[in-house]
Amino acid sequence: MSKEKTCSFCGRKQSEVKKMFSSENTNICNECVSTCSTILQKEVRYEQQQSMHAQLPKPEKIVSFLDKYIIGQEDAKKVLAVALYNHYKRIENPIYNNVELEKSNILLLGPTGSGKTLLAKSLAKIMNVPFAVADATALTEAGYVGEDVESILSRLLAAANYDVELAQRGIIYIDEIDKVARKSESSTMGRDVSGEGVQQGLLKILEGAEVYVPVKGSRKNSTTETVLFDTTHVLFVCGGAFVGLVPDMHTKKTNKVGFGSVQKTEMKEFKVDQKALVHYGMIPEFIGRIPIIAQLKELTKDQMVQILREPDNALIKQFQALFEMDGIQLEFEEAALEAIAQKAIDKGVGARGLRGIIEEAMLPLQYSCPSKEGLEKCIITEAVIKDPNQEPIFTYKSKEENAEA
Repeated sequence: MSKEKTCSFCGRKQSEVKKMFSSENTNICNECVSTCSTILQKEVRYEQQQSMHAQLPKPEKIVSFLDKYIIGQEDAKKVLAVALYNHYKRIENPIYNNVELEKSNILLLGPTGSGKTLLAKSLAKIMNVPFAVADATALTEAGYVGEDVESILSRLLAAANYDVELAQRGIIYIDEIDKVARKSESSTMGRDVSGEGVQQGLLKILEGAEVYVPVKGSRKNSTTETVLFDTTHVLFVCGGAFVGLVPDMHTKKTNKVGFGSVQKTEMKEFKVDQKALVHYGMIPEFIGRIPIIAQLKELTKDQMVQILREPDNALIKQFQALFEMDGIQLEFEEAALEAIAQKAIDKGVGARGLRGIIEEAMLPLQYSCPSKEGLEKCIITEAVIKDPNQEPIFTYKSKEENAEA
């Protein structure tokens, strides 16, 4: 009669366990295999956490990275940097020392052209987690023509290459969130399908819930493949101009009556709080799920000039590269840069209007300069910015240099 096998690790008999794995001289039971597997998984997880912590960008490093792309807005950069740093730590340690770490969603609030969207896009360049940008203007209540709130999560899923585990640790930026503010009953004849209903639809995913998300496409129907998506550890960053709530010192005020025409609002003293957002039309439940408000300031003329010249992808550098491809050196006088900045301020569109102003001034030159023989340098003056028909300062190669060429 053969002797019953016993586990070489724990000593249990084969009759006491579900499965016994044997080699020539050694046996191991399924329970010991499970225990060893758990230990190995913990070690791998620990190594990943150590690696993650070593690569974790500190808040100061995140701010210095953002400084390469965005001029000013130091307060907003610090808020975002700290939130991202905490998000990295939270996704690796959801529960630390028996304390559950909850996320804090962020609202970027500031006038148009102050850099809200650019901040979000710049963050995508330093992210080690999936990052998606969505627009709130296209969202509608479920059942109406437009996009459901779940389509936001579909974009994050696509950014993670349809890896659900990876996507559930990502970051979503929802732009133009002020466009879903609740409208008054007198302002619309029918249902406000893109206002309060969208805010209510966003509540569950902002706070954290399991949602069925279409893998491809924005609509859920009987033929659309869906996956269960948990938004508990997804960080949401919302951005909005909130026109009328945030005073714009560059916008011309008209139709003032009586003594009110002498009143002025000091931008430095103005601070938006949750109560003001509720009055604007955001429902209290929505505001409660976005505890951090980062307020961006109106850009000054000097900051506009810095935006034109200093960032890694500055507009001036882009046009200089285009002209350099034709062998032409492009330069801008300081007065010309100030004139561009002043034009953008007068239009009240912030930094977003800078490209349009430069394009308008540079169009005649981009048309004629490539055909000019021997043109070496083109200097843009203040007169060219104010009147595109004015000629810039041209410098041509000498005849000897042309002969050598």
